[in-house]
Amino acid sequence: MNEYKEKILKVCNDICKNTLMETLEIEFVDVGENFLVAKMPVNSKVHQPDGVLHGGATVALAESVGSAASYVFLDGQKVFVRGIETSANHVRSISEGEVYARATIIHKGRTTQLWDIKITDMEGNLISICKLTTIALPRA
Repeated sequence: MNEYKEKILKVCNDICKNTLMETLEIEFVDVGENFLVAKMPVNSKVHQPDGVLHGGATVALAESVGSAASYVFLDGQKVFVRGIETSANHVRSISEGEVYARATIIHKGRTTQLWDIKITDMEGNLISICKLTTIALPRA
């Protein structure tokens, strides 16, 4: 991995200290020209009562990677990013292992951004597909 990628991933992972992302053990693992990838372990901490990945944890992963992608691809020093709408369709359940969330930009406006976020298992099987709209607001 090149130095630029490592720096971006370090920043993304460092800002997650003492947050929900740390609680869910979300880790940013890859970045490219128009995407960001994070992973999250699937275990009892993120299960719903019947032992499969909770949809809310999935959506938290999706919003985390999409918001971080907005921060990375916009100037995070000049704006702060907030999620303003999230939708998710869960197509397959998973009870153990890891899931990966890949956020890819659909629309990169100056104020709002639209992200396509696919959640897959370790074999690449689609678990959920999410859309996230973020807003970039100027820092004071």
